[in-house]
Amino acid sequence: MSEGTEMGQVIRIDEARIRDHLGEMVRGTVEETLNAMLDAEADRLCGAARYERKEGRQDTRAGSYERTLQTQAGDVTLKVPKLRRQTFETAIIERYRRRESSVEEALIEMYLAGISVRRVEDITEALWGTRVSPSTVSNLNKKIYAKIDAWRNRRIEGEHPYLYLDGIVMKRSWAGEVRNVSLLVASAVNSEGFREILGICEGAKEDKSGWSAFLRHLVDRGLTGVQLIISDACRGLTESVSEYLPQARWQRCMVHFYRNVFSHVPATKVREVSHMLKAIHAQESRDAADDKARVIVENLRAARMHKAADLIELNVHETLTYYGFPDIHWQKIRTNNPLERIMKEIRRRTRVVGAFPDGQSCLNLAAARLRHIAGTSWSAKCYMNMRPLYQPETIQTEAVA
Repeated sequence: MSEGTEMGQVIRIDEARIRDHLGEMVRGTVEETLNAMLDAEADRLCGAARYERKEGRQDTRAGSYERTLQTQAGDVTLKVPKLRRQTFETAIIERYRRRESSVEEALIEMYLAGISVRRVEDITEALWGTRVSPSTVSNLNKKIYAKIDAWRNRRIEGEHPYLYLDGIVMKRSWAGEVRNVSLLVASAVNSEGFREILGICEGAKEDKSGWSAFLRHLVDRGLTGVQLIISDACRGLTESVSEYLPQARWQRCMVHFYRNVFSHVPATKVREVSHMLKAIHAQESRDAADDKARVIVENLRAARMHKAADLIELNVHETLTYYGFPDIHWQKIRTNNPLERIMKEIRRRTRVVGAFPDGQSCLNLAAARLRHIAGTSWSAKCYMNMRPLYQPETIQTEAVA
C-alpha cells in the first residue's frame, strides 16, 4: 500500500456522522436554553425562585409536563412548569401553538387546493422535515368536514336577485357497481353586488325530485329576493322553480341553447349559424331581438335546416328574459358561465379520485372546494353595480341631468 493511499485513509472524515453530532449539540443547546427560559418565566410569575421562601411569593410550582417543540435544529423537549394558582403562559408556548395551527391549516389548504394525499406527504417532508402520514391527513379531513357541513347549512342572509343553478355528474361505487350521482350547486349575486356560493346537495339525478329538494333546502335556509334564475333547460329544474320560487323569472343559458341548435346543424354550417344566433342577442331591445329571431328562422328554413329553425322559433324566447333587467347586467346574466367556471374547478379537484366510495364523500370533497373558493377574492370583489336594479328612476334622472 502506498504512502498516499495510507494518508488518504487517515484523514478521511465521516461527514454524515459529524453533521449528526453537530446537530445533536445544537439541538441540546437549544433545548437547554429554552428550558432555562421557561424556568425563569415561572420564577417571575411566582415572585420567587424554586424552593425559595420569602414574603411576597405569589405562587408555587406544581411539577411540569413535557411538550415537543419543532425548531430549525430539530425536535426539542420542553419541560413546561405547572403552577398551583395561575395558568403558566409564555411566548414560547404561544409560538408553538401558532406554528402547530399554521401547519394544520397549511395541510388542509393543500388538500383542498387539489393536491393528492401522497403529494401532501412529500411537501410536508420537504418543508418541515417531518412526513405527515395519511392517517393525519384523514383526521384533519374529519375536522374540516364538520366545518364544511356547518357551512353548507348556514343561514342565508339578505336578498339574492340573481340565482345561478347547475348540476354535475360524478361516479360512485354502489354494491360493486359504479353509478352516477349528481351534485346540485347554487351561486348567486346578492343585493350589494357580491357573489356568493349558496349551497350544494347530492341528488340521485337531475330530475324534479332532486331539484325540488335542493330548492326547498335553500328556501328553508332563508333564500329570498330572487328575481331571475339562470340555468340550462333541465326540465326537472324549471318545474321545481315555479313551485318554490314562483315570483322569479327564468333565463335559459344562451350558450347551452346554442349547443342545442348546433346539434341540428351540419358541421360545415355551425360557424354561419353561430353568427346568426349571436346577432339575436346583440340587439338593443327585446322587440328588436324578437324581430331578428323571426328573420333568422326564415333564413334557416330557406336553407333547409328545419329542425334548427323550429327549435329557435319555439324556444328562443327563453333566452331573452334578461332584456327585462338593467342593460349593464345583460352580459353576466344571460349565460350560466359564472357557475360553469366553478363546476370546472370541482371536476378538476375530483378527477384524481375516480369513483367515490359513497355519495357523502363525493359531496364533502366538492363542498370543501366550494368553501375554499368562497373564501378567496372571488367573493370579496364587487361583481355588479346593483343600483340600476333597485333604483332605476335615480339612474335615469342622473342620466338626464
